[in-house]
Amino acid sequence: MKDAIKNILKGAVIGVANIIPGVSGGTMAVSMGIYDKLIHCVTHIFKEFKKSLKFLIPVGIGMALALVGLSFVIEAAFAHFPAQTNLLFIGLILGGLPAILKKVKGNTIRLSHIIPAVIFFVLVVGLAAFGSGEGSDADLSFNVLNVLKLFGVGVIASATMVIPGVSGSMILMLMGYYQPVIETISTFVRALTAFDVPVLLQCCGILVPMGIGIVVGIIVIAKLIEIVFEKWPLVAYWAIIGLIAASPFAIILMSEFGTITVVTVLTSVVTFVLGFAGAKLLGEE
Repeated sequence: MKDAIKNILKGAVIGVANIIPGVSGGTMAVSMGIYDKLIHCVTHIFKEFKKSLKFLIPVGIGMALALVGLSFVIEAAFAHFPAQTNLLFIGLILGGLPAILKKVKGNTIRLSHIIPAVIFFVLVVGLAAFGSGEGSDADLSFNVLNVLKLFGVGVIASATMVIPGVSGSMILMLMGYYQPVIETISTFVRALTAFDVPVLLQCCGILVPMGIGIVVGIIVIAKLIEIVFEKWPLVAYWAIIGLIAASPFAIILMSEFGTITVVTVLTSVVTFVLGFAGAKLLGEE
């Protein structure tokens, strides 16, 4: 029971991260200390069905609760306390770095390790620097072409959820789908509470093909990542180090910090420390 509650909390952190531009759900999974296990359970869900579900269900519940409930809290936090909230997430991200550094500790650092770290660092910072615009709203009218587009968007979004350091929300912004999808989710929740069937069906026409794409993408990408970890583990961990190191810069480039005062700085330091300590605590197995 204790492990299930802990995994629900970890899932909640990952879920919130997935809706915030500049923050990577994959990075948060690393920081929470469950990334390897998450990938393994997804890729072995049929071979180890009961064991995988025992881990995935609490994590999934946490993510769902965060997406539906905590998203409103996070939205208010960013509106009223942008600097403190951003520093909280930077702390959460960097709090997972010591655990990753332990994975490579004692091994000789080679050029083949440094290159992927640098490449992925530059990739994440570059995406944040050149993709901060919202882009044009995507066409979500129901037709065959848009259904195929939404499936493809789901696959791409899932890849960014699984790959540490790359923000799924940021990629959706670049493609012009972020705001429309967020609004559709909000409309779906309101229609569900009001039992407005026509609106629910309209939202499902958007969310279902995208959801199928996300599931397919997660399974395929997770399998590829598992192969990389099996064959080139040190290269993979150094790439993740580059992604984690880049994430705070991406958040700074993508976010507004409001008016900076002495009180803002002091309270931001506190939220950073809380985030760092929280990530270390939740990341302990």
